[in-house]
Amino acid sequence: MENFFCLAAFAALCLPPAFSQNITHNSTDTILKNVSGVDAAYNLQELKVVGKSNVQKLKEGVFNVSAIDIKPLVNTSATLGDIINRTPGVRVRSEGGKGSDFELSLNGMSGNSIRYFIDGVPLETRGTGFDISNFPTNLIDRIEIYKGVVPAWLGADALGGAINIITNNKKKNYLDASISAGSYHTYQGDITGRYTTKNGIIFIPTVSVGYAKNDYIVRGARVWSGEDDAYVSRDMKRFHDKYFSALAQIEIGVENKSWVDQLYIGGSWSKVKKDLQTGAVQTVVYGMAERHTDDWSLQLRYMKRNLFTDGLTLNFNASYTHDNACTIDTAYRKYSWDGSWIPTNRNEISGNARMMRHYERPLTIIRTNLDYQLAYWHSLNFNFLLSANGNHRYDTYDVSYEPTTDYFTKILLGLTYSQNLFDGKMNNTVFLKDYINYVSIEQKDDYWITGALDMPKSTTKQNLGYGIGSRYTFFDKFSLKASYEHTVRLPLARELLGNGTTVYPNLRLRPEKSHNFNIGVYGTIPVGEEGNITYEGDAFYRKVTDYIQAKISEAEGMMQYDNVSNVTMSGCEGQIAYNHSSWLSLTGNISYQLARDMNKLKSDGKPSATYKNKVPNKPWLYSNVDLTLNFDNVFLKNDGLRFNYLYQYVHWFFLTWEGYGWLETKSKIPTQNMHSASLTYSWKNDTYNLTLECNNIFDSTLYDNFMLQKPGRAFNIKFRFYLH
Repeated sequence: MENFFCLAAFAALCLPPAFSQNITHNSTDTILKNVSGVDAAYNLQELKVVGKSNVQKLKEGVFNVSAIDIKPLVNTSATLGDIINRTPGVRVRSEGGKGSDFELSLNGMSGNSIRYFIDGVPLETRGTGFDISNFPTNLIDRIEIYKGVVPAWLGADALGGAINIITNNKKKNYLDASISAGSYHTYQGDITGRYTTKNGIIFIPTVSVGYAKNDYIVRGARVWSGEDDAYVSRDMKRFHDKYFSALAQIEIGVENKSWVDQLYIGGSWSKVKKDLQTGAVQTVVYGMAERHTDDWSLQLRYMKRNLFTDGLTLNFNASYTHDNACTIDTAYRKYSWDGSWIPTNRNEISGNARMMRHYERPLTIIRTNLDYQLAYWHSLNFNFLLSANGNHRYDTYDVSYEPTTDYFTKILLGLTYSQNLFDGKMNNTVFLKDYINYVSIEQKDDYWITGALDMPKSTTKQNLGYGIGSRYTFFDKFSLKASYEHTVRLPLARELLGNGTTVYPNLRLRPEKSHNFNIGVYGTIPVGEEGNITYEGDAFYRKVTDYIQAKISEAEGMMQYDNVSNVTMSGCEGQIAYNHSSWLSLTGNISYQLARDMNKLKSDGKPSATYKNKVPNKPWLYSNVDLTLNFDNVFLKNDGLRFNYLYQYVHWFFLTWEGYGWLETKSKIPTQNMHSASLTYSWKNDTYNLTLECNNIFDSTLYDNFMLQKPGRAFNIKFRFYLH
């Protein structure tokens, strides 16, 4: 019945728009010919053309999507993750300071249910050294956040949504360089630019280097007191949490030739070195364990408009990435928060033999996208994505460890039909997706934990997905949109195979499947001659089968991903903003979401204690308030002063299932209140920019994942030079 409904909707949308008005013209001559009875030149003088930004166009589409213009924040030291974290429905939860692991929650779905893209291509093509915690912000034009329903042209097996990073496409030569320094020995330097030679060859280089000692205070750490002959709670510095990252990328190509609109070849390299301070919980302390990654990649991208026929655009991308990660754990020691240690007969992380575990993960990605504008009112899009991933494990210290090689191959096909009716008042989109997944697993170690003996060596599976979306604008002050998708998400390598440190493999993991529904409203209300109020509100519902959830072992400091067979998620979010001219912007948003376990019975047939419990370790109520003031020509001609204040609130939530144990003794993440502010001075038409920042102004104790404390009050200074 669902397939019949989808095909019927597809056929209905393909019918010609009988009530659509053809007002699109390809030339000024056509406009002049259609002006009758009056002087055409005179009337054209009265014509007012109002262009819409890419952010506004995206907002007016059929999908529940938030678009963030990065330009106002590029002068600050905020990371891409910090910027995304201001969006309604989104929480980025880090495990500590700069460079720490993070998880992104979008409308209640976990971070691994979210896929990341750069210009429509999976971000994995840049290697694991590139992520939202260290991606250079001066490379970015805007960020697109798709919630729940994801367009087929992205080629994503995403259950909760997708984040698409759109990079700058500046046509002129420029140089953008910045350097920042901050508390806890934190430093960051970025440089990028574009240079076009006389014969039209374009060079786009990028270099980024970051370092942090992350030696902030951990409050209430448990340490042994000889005087008291007992464990006591004290404030201690993190002593083994250094982070270093280096990224380099170069693209060389041409644009706007008769035979090609864009052709670039490129390469990137990244290196990350990180000390490991804790396990998945704060009570497990490490003192010598480390994790290193080295990545390099080669990329090709090609784009041609009007290929073979008018209206047909081809985008082709190919990349090869070599990802090498190494976990070093060779100390037989047990550390305390004061840096002291006692000898043991096991390593720090897993409690096994000394190890220097290597993970080589070569990745090949090929993407082909064909977009055909059939007429001014409808279009077709076909997307093909191949992702082939290897996983070779070996140990250069533990001679008893048996090397293994695993393989993952995904093929994602997408077909989309889009319509634009009634002079743009109505948009419709319908799409089909096909997911093909091949897995070959060799590893058998820790089989009683990983389920290795229960699974065949190789499997091939196929799943179908489909969706539909529509938007209608009644008038400028009110638009209504709705969308639905039946989607599938395949487990990530981290979930299936672990990360070699704090995550056990689980080879029994099954793909997640979900029915996603969205409905939303938005509009703009003028206030006086220079002000306006914009608003948007959305509600969502997710019915998930085999939801993948992280389970925590507080004793071991380890976690493992497992399936929860029946989970529902629902919620709502809203945002309202007031803008007055270009000097005042005040934005507030709030998000509420509820994820529940809907299994009445356990696998043994007995009643489940967690039936209708909230899914643990997930924030369910949070909000943001953002105030920005801009002043021009303050001290010099063409200078500017920008003040920004940010308040973020997160309501408390349980770490484990609320149905287990006594309510009074349950572990929970407490309510969070964070205040931050920044002041930026720019002069010489934004050529020089200096920013002072203070994050967590009141030095609150903040947590995100598994009660791991985040940094306290931090000060930063950043200087940016932008020659354009």
